[in-house]
Amino acid sequence: MENHTSETTLATRTINNLADILVIIGYFILVIGVGVWSMFRTNRGTVGGYFLAGRTMTWWPVGASLFASNIGSGHFVGLAGTGAASGIAVGGFEWNALFIVLLLGWLFVPVYLTAGVITMPQYLKKRFGGTRISLYLSVISLFLYIFTKISVDMFSGAVFIQQALGWNIYVAVIALLSITALYTVTGGLAALMYTDTVQTFVIIAGAFSLTGFAFFEVGGYNALLEKYKLALPSTYQSLEPQRYNISPQCFTPRDDAFQLLRDPVTGDLPWPGVLFGIAIVGGWYWCTDQVIVQRCLAARSLTHVKAGCIMCGYLKLLPMFLMVFPGMISRVLFPNEVGCVVPEVCKQVCGTEVGCSNIAYPKLVVSVMPNGGFLGPDGGPSYGAVPYGARVLVWLRQLPVPLRLPHSGVWGPLPLLRCAALLLHLHPGAACQLLYTGHRRHTCECS
Repeated sequence: MENHTSETTLATRTINNLADILVIIGYFILVIGVGVWSMFRTNRGTVGGYFLAGRTMTWWPVGASLFASNIGSGHFVGLAGTGAASGIAVGGFEWNALFIVLLLGWLFVPVYLTAGVITMPQYLKKRFGGTRISLYLSVISLFLYIFTKISVDMFSGAVFIQQALGWNIYVAVIALLSITALYTVTGGLAALMYTDTVQTFVIIAGAFSLTGFAFFEVGGYNALLEKYKLALPSTYQSLEPQRYNISPQCFTPRDDAFQLLRDPVTGDLPWPGVLFGIAIVGGWYWCTDQVIVQRCLAARSLTHVKAGCIMCGYLKLLPMFLMVFPGMISRVLFPNEVGCVVPEVCKQVCGTEVGCSNIAYPKLVVSVMPNGGFLGPDGGPSYGAVPYGARVLVWLRQLPVPLRLPHSGVWGPLPLLRCAALLLHLHPGAACQLLYTGHRRHTCECS
């Protein structure tokens, strides 16, 4: 085995042509315009008008908002990165939601509507009495939103602006939060749902375009089946054998990469967990989370709630084809960058030593999409009237999910936000890890 030196270096600016910049600016103007327009569509002077958009939403904004509230930078980067690292099994997270969201419309929302509640803490107070349980849910929900959702989207949006336009990352955070707050705080839920609807069409149209270009580049699905198992980096020997070792499992594509349901013992995502374990977590998220339930409560009738849930279920079929497969294609097209395994090389490629599988989607975007076809930033929905933070479809160099805590030197800047990103994307077997074992020695292990 020969040891080759990678000449790939970390780019500090990925968008430098007028067409892409105009697309991004136009997107921001469109989202802000829709948000401001929606401010005058409903009566925001009442609690129901502000938090539930006057209960006037039809099925298609409900379905689009459910989808956009769930899909964000974590999916585009996390699903594509995990697909590049281990194959299609991670798509089971999305397909599992197809059935859970139907439970929301047929089983849970009728109960919430009968109770006449606006928030989940209010429902618990009515159901069990007292104030302690509702206060507990409010506090724990706020804590989870801040540290596992809002912080991730703040970071991802800021990194996108930093990489695309060269802004300071903290200035980018303030700017994006200000834009989001402009229509979320003043417009209430109506502004969020209308902007979510616009973003759903942007997400789907942009992702479909990229998927088409990607499959064209790789030669079609049959070519992907053949080439993925051969997508090995040219450099895979340790440059410092005394400090760390690299086993073949760290850079060799899995044999079961194209199996959705994997072995319950040796699989990185065993099928009992995919079928039953994810359903338990999905039941909490899709049926009791305030962000999701609030969209359904804004519908004008239960019929529109059910139709919106059906629409969202169909849309949840898309991530496998629009995110996971493009991530796998990215590894085929750029094995030395996306599939890098030598820490020194990975540091040059993506700025972190523990692997670069999570740059699979942004690498594909900036390399395959034509000028003016760049997927724009996602302004993001909000939790009630609190800004959810600005999300981005394409530029997030978050760390792969560690099986154990990696050496502190690989975390880079903004450790709190990066930690939150890890909590949000906790998918087992997402990538091989460079683990610190003491005395300055590391080892690379895979699930």
